[in-house]
Amino acid sequence: MSTTARKRACTFVAILTIPIALASCASGRGGGGGGTAEGEIAMWTHNAGNEAELAAIEAIVDAFNESQEEYTVKVQAFPQDSYNQSVVAAASSKSLPCILDIDGPNVPNWAWAGYLAPLEGIEDLVADYLPSTVGTYEDQIYSYGYYDVALTMVSRESYLNDNGIRIPTVEQPWTVDEFNAALETLKATGQFEYPADFATSFTGEWWPYAYSPLLQSFGGDLINRDDYRSADGVLNGPEAIEWATWFRSLVTNGYIPLKSGADPAADFINGKSAILYNGTWTATATRDAFDDVVFLPSIDAGNGPKIGGGSWQWGMSATCEDQEGALAYLKFAAADEWVAKVAGDTQNIPTTESAAAEVEGYGPDGENNIFRTYSEEFALVRPPTPGYPFIATTFQTAAQDILNGADPQQTLDQAVADIDANQESNNYFE
Repeated sequence: MSTTARKRACTFVAILTIPIALASCASGRGGGGGGTAEGEIAMWTHNAGNEAELAAIEAIVDAFNESQEEYTVKVQAFPQDSYNQSVVAAASSKSLPCILDIDGPNVPNWAWAGYLAPLEGIEDLVADYLPSTVGTYEDQIYSYGYYDVALTMVSRESYLNDNGIRIPTVEQPWTVDEFNAALETLKATGQFEYPADFATSFTGEWWPYAYSPLLQSFGGDLINRDDYRSADGVLNGPEAIEWATWFRSLVTNGYIPLKSGADPAADFINGKSAILYNGTWTATATRDAFDDVVFLPSIDAGNGPKIGGGSWQWGMSATCEDQEGALAYLKFAAADEWVAKVAGDTQNIPTTESAAAEVEGYGPDGENNIFRTYSEEFALVRPPTPGYPFIATTFQTAAQDILNGADPQQTLDQAVADIDANQESNNYFE
């Protein structure tokens, strides 16, 4: 898997704790400062270095600029590693651009912090979008995205058929016991360094994105979603302890490496593992390597398979001086034509069914349609609370400690105490 593809799926910066280290850029009419020509609307994106996605966004901007004479959108692309820092710095000086992209899990935090304005009048335009691609906070829409990605179990038909292992389906995924038995069977062959690889070398947002859905399939969660005030009972209850015990057992039983190699997809292609738990961005490379590769649903630990939902999305800053112009662009850019353009050029899951029909591989009989099915059936957005950045880093630490042998109950009790204190102390509920 390429660095760009992995980062696109799981980039994360803890917004509440990040230092304001970079100077902000004046955005004129596009934000709170001065310096751009009348009618110009500034747009920021994280896509510097991501040629395919940046070119697709620039194509939309060019089409909008040519479609009317009142507004001219100007794009400024940032390196992804510094993008969130630039946004936080600009927000502090009230110089955000009018239009910006946001990693989906950060939308509630940025809306609560006053960075974003709700997108009024856009409801009908995104009504057919995958729910995971529409960013909301307190029942208002703040963003939308052109695509999502999906978690999947990657394997080969030959590995499974030769060892008498059932190939799971959407209707009948593997149970935990069935998955464990499959891993034990594959381990016994001696053919693989490890029967599975869960990409434990990845860092940051990958951990809640990839591993909290497994927790949720067991019946736990990162926080109680009734009111988002407390994680008590869902992150440290019996279901969460069962998940943690099983998660650790994958290492102690020799089913997965404690720390994966730098490129788990390459290791799978090179025969080091038989099952790769990863994302849809691995499809091209693994298909190129094998003619019998299969992309399987995640396991059902009692509450159905779950996968993470939500990728990069577009919104409008609260300090935009020309919200009418910014909304005009965002409404223009929400059309199926542009969903198909961006999703197709980036090889990701189109957010609407009609756009999917226009993207190679995503039609009803397309080889990639299974990924859209997984998003439709199994995706669960990360908790839409302003406290999510803290929840994410806390869960990452706890999960890493558990994988390294820490006591599950003590570790998760401490995580709950920390999350609950943060939720309360930041006045999210006033």
